[in-house]
Amino acid sequence: MARAFIFPGQGAQAIGMGQALAEAYPAAKAVFDEVDAALGESLSGLIWDGDIETLTLTKNAQPALMATSLAAMAALEAEGVTVEAADFVAGHSLGEYSALAAAGAISVGDTARLLRTRGTAMQEAVPVGEGAMAALLGLDFAKAAEVAEAASQGEVCEAANDNDPGQVVVSGAKAAVERAVDLAKEAGAKRAVMLPVSAPFHCALMAPAADVMAEALAGVEIRAPKVPVVANVRAEAVSDPDLIRQLLVEQVTGSVRWRESVMWMVAQGVTETWEIGAGKALTGMVRRIERSVATNTVGSPDEVAAAAAALKG
Repeated sequence: MARAFIFPGQGAQAIGMGQALAEAYPAAKAVFDEVDAALGESLSGLIWDGDIETLTLTKNAQPALMATSLAAMAALEAEGVTVEAADFVAGHSLGEYSALAAAGAISVGDTARLLRTRGTAMQEAVPVGEGAMAALLGLDFAKAAEVAEAASQGEVCEAANDNDPGQVVVSGAKAAVERAVDLAKEAGAKRAVMLPVSAPFHCALMAPAADVMAEALAGVEIRAPKVPVVANVRAEAVSDPDLIRQLLVEQVTGSVRWRESVMWMVAQGVTETWEIGAGKALTGMVRRIERSVATNTVGSPDEVAAAAAALKG
């Protein structure tokens, strides 16, 4: 029996996330303080008392979600459960940075700065209104990729997130993504909906952001993680610091192979997942990918206590 700690990506953000953890656990509060110090601003104030529109801006949402995940991890550690209780760690898009920080590969301060840089670069890579993303529900990845290619018509339109067997997100130029929504319905999708995102993530339009991240990552120390990290773009575990650095650059424009990542972990014997941080989005995906996996969430003090009891038992 093996277990994985998994870390959520963008979309899980909510005003107030992590606040109860910070109030219950000094170690969790220390994570938010460390992130605030690294960014030179009170991100925690925005998370707990700000407005959701400002928090949802990519440059804020990415470090905020990481801070919340790492605060939950710190609370677990305060209860005697370290990251080594997991056989693998994995995260969805920005969540891969949370996984790397939790596994000790990148410091919390460096991770916060990298995610601020990443969020800003992704936002600035494409002018607002020119890119878009859409969720295609009820199509598998191969079919969604066909739809994206047919919709491209000389513009960028790519299958960006392979989330679970019935949910694939396409990304690219706004007109092309809108065509994909129409074509997906003709191809038998149950639903096809435009997503409320500020940029077309994980497609070729993000190339300028990949260049920015290559430069930013070159200046950061990356250590071998204490637990193997399942990389989004490989859908398998990696531990070599130089390879991790390379894959984080590729991840900006590459597909998030979440469904394959979960299937790979199941093939390695993973029978339970623990979603560390805000929301339950990944837990839902895991259930749709492989029903035999026991799923758990760790986002509140009560859940931390329950997790500690189970993981130490």
